[in-house]
Amino acid sequence: MDTRIIKGAVALLALAYTVYLYATGHWGSGIGMTLVSAVLVLVFLRSMRMIMVFFHLRQQQMEKGKKWLNRINPNHLWKKQRGYYYFLTGSTQLETNLNEAEKNLKKALTYGLRADHDKAAVKLNLAAIASAKRKPKEAQILLMEAKKLDTKGLLKNDIKTFEKALKNPKVVYRRR
Repeated sequence: MDTRIIKGAVALLALAYTVYLYATGHWGSGIGMTLVSAVLVLVFLRSMRMIMVFFHLRQQQMEKGKKWLNRINPNHLWKKQRGYYYFLTGSTQLETNLNEAEKNLKKALTYGLRADHDKAAVKLNLAAIASAKRKPKEAQILLMEAKKLDTKGLLKNDIKTFEKALKNPKVVYRRR
């Protein structure tokens, strides 16, 4: 059974009980239940395992992040969350298996990512893979797409480093 159904049912029951508490005049309990309902709705909308993966990867704990990532079934995620699942899977595979990483990063673009800078990061990683496979024209095209998508300048330094690596093919670029 899909866990999203169970989470949704629990969140709806909590919301209904909250409304009942307010309707019957139990304001104190209603306020407390409002907070509980908010947490349950958040859990319904987000995968807690994905949150743990993001947390461990931000802390540079790659092995713990990979363990949490392996616990996730992508079929039980919302469509946009699947995009982030494949983005994280591809990013963790960059060090070990470029073909699998490329496949997963392309899947991430197919499922979609919310933020433009996330799309830019995927394009930059794909450009690095293309460069490693000795496809400089494809790498250049992906790099230009990453530049266009990075409107906030979050990947500015990575893009500059990769441009230098493209000009000097002896330098191998791997995104952190």
